[in-house]
Parts: sequence; structure tokens; C-alpha cells
Amino acid sequence: MSRRRLVPSVGRLGGLVRLAPRASAVLTVLAAHAMNAHAQSSVTLYGVFDTSIEITNPGAGWVERMDSGAYRGSRVGLRGVEDLGDGVQILFDLENGFGSTDGTFSVADTIFNRQAWIGIASPLGTIRVGRQYSPIYIPFKGQLDAFGAGTIASGLNNLSKITPYESDAITWLSPDIYGFSVTLMASLRDGGTAGNGLGGSIETFTYRNGPLELSYAHQQQNGDGALRANLGGVSYQFGPVTGFLSFFNGYGGGTPLYDDDGLSVSARYAISARFRASLGYTYARDLTGEGNDADQFSAACEYDLSKTVLLYASAGWLRNRGDGEFTLRGVNVTGLPPSWPGATVRGLQFGVIERF
Repeated sequence: MSRRRLVPSVGRLGGLVRLAPRASAVLTVLAAHAMNAHAQSSVTLYGVFDTSIEITNPGAGWVERMDSGAYRGSRVGLRGVEDLGDGVQILFDLENGFGSTDGTFSVADTIFNRQAWIGIASPLGTIRVGRQYSPIYIPFKGQLDAFGAGTIASGLNNLSKITPYESDAITWLSPDIYGFSVTLMASLRDGGTAGNGLGGSIETFTYRNGPLELSYAHQQQNGDGALRANLGGVSYQFGPVTGFLSFFNGYGGGTPLYDDDGLSVSARYAISARFRASLGYTYARDLTGEGNDADQFSAACEYDLSKTVLLYASAGWLRNRGDGEFTLRGVNVTGLPPSWPGATVRGLQFGVIERF
């Protein structure tokens, strides 16, 4: 950090150089401010390792495999902040996803596939520019079901469809005003004129008041494979129990066409400060008229072994109707395809997360 040398006014007395009292006070204040600003400028290295063993039967028999990122995507990143004073900060985040089972990039030839943005924060909110989590993904993680929309246990994750990341995006995150907050995102296109040059838009609205939380998010993409989706819900904490009720719908998303809506209900019970157990049920309705509905029963538990290590276990029983081909998956895990259209998929998963 560059520093500017400050030269105070001086007076000469008895052959000695003495700082004028007012200049001395100003110098002291400025020096303290400069030292404080320097102390608030930082770059942080952080990461998550999430590795699990999965045993799944997609219909024809049990299959064992090792997964990376089933609950929280394995990642490593750099997060920076520069305090400019008066509540204004320059921010950036560079985050890469990787496979904790084999060390490969989550996306080939892309070093920062999860986040690569720079922004500015002020009392009026935060603006970010670049690749970043989509606003619809934020309430999706941890606010709308007891499973944090992760592991094979999350029917909300398995039966709904949203866009988790957006490139070429401009986002405004509002300050919290009496519990209300808004996030608005617009993503630009690399070419073409569809959508007036916009690749898509996403809006999220949240209200928090003590144990109550309400969320709603909408996304609209443009161009080939465009996905329209809505996601929302409510959670409420009753002592050690937190209940979740959410809804979802979507249309598009490429091939095969996604045209479904559904509901998810779940609850998480804090057995102790470290140990939690969850149960849930999710139903998805096929809106094409072909009867390819699906539902899922779920269970999970997790234990904080330390401040940075989490152990988890999850189970899912997903029933496809008609020619439905939904399956059990995770945050960054591609699920095993059903052995045949309409097959029931069952699975167990045991994993560990290390955070730094």
C-alpha cells in the first residue's frame, strides 16, 4: 500500500525545530487513520474439502463410488477487501472448484469457475461485476430446506432446476432495511441481440425477523436453452427445531425440457450444539401432461467434529412416475441415471467437510 509523506508546519525556537500544536494534532490523527486503513486491507485464502462415499441403487443394483462436493462444493479461493473509509470498501473474490477425489478442475480449462468478480461496498449496498453466484442460488443454499440443498437427501435440489452461477454479470445487493433485503442481477451476452443484449436477469427478495425468514427468487434467461424459474419459501425456528416449506417451478433449461413445479417440506432438529438431524419430503409435478411426476423421502444427520470439520450422513428414496428420469445427486455431483425410465432410485451417503 502506497503511503504519502505528511509534512507539518513548523516553528523555530531556540535553534530547535518544534511542531506547531495544531499541526501535531492533525498529524497524529492522520497517522492513526492511515494505520487503521492499512490494518483493514487484507487478502484471505480460504477453501472447502468435501469428500463422501455414496452407495446408490438406480434400479438395477447397488453402485459404490466416491464423490466430491456432495454437500458443499470443494473449492479454494482468494477473497480481498480494501477499506477506503466512510463505509466504502473495494472487494474481490476469485474461487475455483475442484474435485477432492482426483484433484481436477470442476470445469476444464477454467481456473475460477465459481467466482471471479470485483466490487464496491457502501452504505447504499454492494455492486459486483464478473462471474458470481446467482441470487437465486443464495436462498437455495441453507434457507429453503433442512438439507442445505445439498447431498442426495435434498429433494429440493434433486427435483428443481435453477442456474447456480452467472458470467458477465452485474449485481446490486441492497443494505438490510428493517429485515428486508433485495438482490438484483443482470448478465450481459457475449454476442447476439436476443433479450436486448441481456443474457438474463435474476431477482431475490428476503425478509428476516427473529426466527422467521421469507425468501422469493425469480430468474429469466434468454437465448438457446433459456431457463425460467421461480423459487421461494419460509422457515421458522421453534427452539431446537427449524421447519422449512418451499415451492419451485421452472421451464426450459435445454434438453430434456424441464417443465415442472413442486413443493418441499422439511425439518431440522438440533439434538445438541454439535449434532443435528433432518427429515423431509419433496414432490414434483410434470406440467407437460405426460405424467412424469416424482417424489422423494429424505433423512440426514450432521455432526460438528470441530470448528472446521463436519461429518454428515444422508439418505434418499426417489420415486419416478411414468417415464420420469430424476435421480439422486449432490451440489457438484452428477447423479447416476435411473436404470430405466420411471425407475426408483435409492441411496446412502457418508461424508466429511474440512474448511479453512
